[in-house]
Amino acid sequence: MVCFRLFPVPGSGLVLVCLVLGAVRSYALELNLTDSGKATCLYAKWQMNFTVRYETTNKTYNTVTISDRGTVTYNGSICGDDQNGPKIAVQFGPGFSWIANFSKAASTYSIDSISFSYNTGDNTTFPDAEDKGILTVDELLAIKIPLNDLFRCNSLSTLEKNDVVQHYWDVLVQAFVQNGTVSTNEFLCDEDKTSTVAPTIHTTVPSPTTTPTPKEKPEAGTYSVNNGNDTCLLATMGLQLNITQDKVASVININPNTTHSTGSCRSHTALLRLNSSTIKYLDFVFAVKNENRFYLKEVNVSMYLVNGSVFSIANNNLSYWDAPLGSSYMCNKEQTVSVSRAFQINTFDLRVQPFNVTQGKYSTAEECSADSDLNFLIPVAVGVALGFLIIVVFISYMIGRRKSRTGYQSV
Repeated sequence: MVCFRLFPVPGSGLVLVCLVLGAVRSYALELNLTDSGKATCLYAKWQMNFTVRYETTNKTYNTVTISDRGTVTYNGSICGDDQNGPKIAVQFGPGFSWIANFSKAASTYSIDSISFSYNTGDNTTFPDAEDKGILTVDELLAIKIPLNDLFRCNSLSTLEKNDVVQHYWDVLVQAFVQNGTVSTNEFLCDEDKTSTVAPTIHTTVPSPTTTPTPKEKPEAGTYSVNNGNDTCLLATMGLQLNITQDKVASVININPNTTHSTGSCRSHTALLRLNSSTIKYLDFVFAVKNENRFYLKEVNVSMYLVNGSVFSIANNNLSYWDAPLGSSYMCNKEQTVSVSRAFQINTFDLRVQPFNVTQGKYSTAEECSADSDLNFLIPVAVGVALGFLIIVVFISYMIGRRKSRTGYQSV
């Protein structure tokens, strides 16, 4: 954990800010805002990341996941007064900022809105962006919480607007803290109320040099994403996760019966998100290339391990499951998607179509090379067998004919 020094915020006294260096491609922040009397007036701890789609100078579209931006400041964060409600303000990098606004009623307080600003003029984050400048996405929330309660939401929450997807999880927040003490009474978000206790996951291997014991083939599940009343994404696959953390390897089969799917569909990108009691999110992000093919571009995961820790990895520079637009991609044989050295996904009986789904059904499939090789070998094997049979029949015929001639020789 990296703790910044105490520094004054106008009208709010002193602020102690700690930035916890946590999951890959996510922010883990903790803010303890104090008033002029050094009493806590607002407390927040949360994780977030942002995915932005933008147009490039060659008229294609790129998708980036915004990761840590180096030095973080909190100028403008306030406890609130009679004229202004509490506010959390975060700045990171040139032109990137995030603001959460709160308000108070008689017996409740609200998380009113969230504002995220990003700078497409930052060539490092947005290479070859067509439009340069600072863009802002505002989201109205109106989440009401009983006064003096601590709001908790461990589950993943997603906000999507104007080519920006915001992800939030492990959220703790209390505005209008009473008597300088954060409440022990928790108000849970709806997602946490319906979640179940994480089941025990076995197959942990203690030796860093030992390959985890192979598990049985995972059951294939069918997942879909709707756009209004129409299905816009289809996926059928058995999923097996291979995880290495702290030199301990694990193999986890995903149970489709306890896994839920959500997502979104756009003209050039599509998202399939899976979650369960142990998986905060497992994202498959598809993209269009050259206006005529699709492929798996990005995988993001955050999940609880058996030891209670959180495992998070993201990679937005993949190239798997390539197929023409208007078709589906299919691979019945086992495939491996290598997200990182610490995380791989084995797929079985895979079929996916993230674009141009018609009447909720798969289009003609583009088969993977492994299946194509198998399909090629079948007719070859049949041909060889038939050839062998013909040879056997021919040899038998010739032997029979020679015996027949022998019987008619003159004495």
